[in-house]
Formats: sequence, C-alpha cells, structure tokens
Amino acid sequence: MTDATVLVLGFEPFDKAPLNPAWEVTRRLDGKAIGAARIVGVQLPCVFGKALEALDAALQQHQPSLVIALGLAGGRTALSIERVAINVDDARIADNAGQQPIDVAVAADGPAAYFARLPIKQAVAAMRAAGVPAEVSNTAGTFVCNHVFYGLMHRLNTVPAWAQTRGGFVHVPYLPEMAAALPGAPSMAVETQCKGIEALIAAVLRHDPEQQDLQLSAGQLH
Repeated sequence: MTDATVLVLGFEPFDKAPLNPAWEVTRRLDGKAIGAARIVGVQLPCVFGKALEALDAALQQHQPSLVIALGLAGGRTALSIERVAINVDDARIADNAGQQPIDVAVAADGPAAYFARLPIKQAVAAMRAAGVPAEVSNTAGTFVCNHVFYGLMHRLNTVPAWAQTRGGFVHVPYLPEMAAALPGAPSMAVETQCKGIEALIAAVLRHDPEQQDLQLSAGQLH
C-alpha cells in the first residue's frame, strides 16, 4: 500500500522536436511505486505562464510530498540535478505559444533565487551508484525549465500547504534517436534516464530533511 505521492513533471516537445526525453521518462514512470510512494506523471506545456497553471493544477489534484520536474538540456552528458532557480525569464527562442519574454521576473514579489529543496549531493551519489551518469548543475537556464523550477520553489516556500513538500528540477540529455540527427551530440537511453530518476526519488525519500546533505564536491570553476 502506498502512503505518499511523488509528482514527476515532464515537458511536451518544443522547438519543432518530435519528442522530449523529459516527457518520455515521465510517462514511463507514471504509476510506478518506490517503497511506499506512488509516482504520478504529468505533462507540462512548454509555454511561459501556462506551465505554472498546469503545475498548480497538478499540485492541487495530487497533493504530493515530493515534486521532481524534468526538462531537456541538449548537449549535457549526464542527468543534471539543478541547485538553484533564478527569478528571470530571458528566452533565446520562442516558447510553443510564440512568446519570448526578455528580462521578465517569474514572480514579481519573489526573491532573486531559490535553492532546490532536495539533498542534491546524496541524490547524485545514489544515481551514480545505480550506474547512471549524474551531476550537480548550477544553472537551469532562463527558459521555461527555469520558469517552472522557480515557480515550483516559490510555491513551496510561500504557500503554507506546501511547506513540508520537497521539490527540485533535473535536466536530462538527448535520447539516442534525437542525437542520431545531431552528429557528435551526447545522449542517454530512456531506460537509463528512468533508472536514474528512480534512484534520485528513492534517495530523497530515504533522506531525513532535518539532516545535512552529503558533503560531496560538486563545484565548478566557471
């Protein structure tokens, strides 16, 4: 019997791509159980504003204790757990509705940034122990991925109903079938990506939020 819900969010395809690995992972994890927790997968539109409306609807419907949002970061070689979300939308390309905000706050009343509410170092260690390439990332970009990451953390930090809910964001690489059209681009099989996200979820569920995260070097020089 399950007694907790883990909400996994994955974006629809964008920028004319035929698929998005974030959604391919999400839909495969939907309905799975990890220990006493049940995973619910929900698709997000790759649209500023509407993605947060979908997030709010999912939070209200599923009442999760943990939220993991996934997005594509083509060119990365590992599953990247994002450390920080910043309060800015600055789109290099248009979203799926043709919007391209530049230097707009995600939340006008919000702070400059939020840290993920996850034991990111412990999760990376667990993913690597499962045989999945994983890393800590210090930039979630400024497109709809960061928009959702910041919006999620703003809600978890300001809405009393979500005060005990943990959450964060993971960027995923291309799938091999996508990289086939992009010679030299790194990729990761969807099965491996699913294995890594399951290991992350299990690590978070095991971790006591009152305890310190694992002390693992994950800094960057630039």
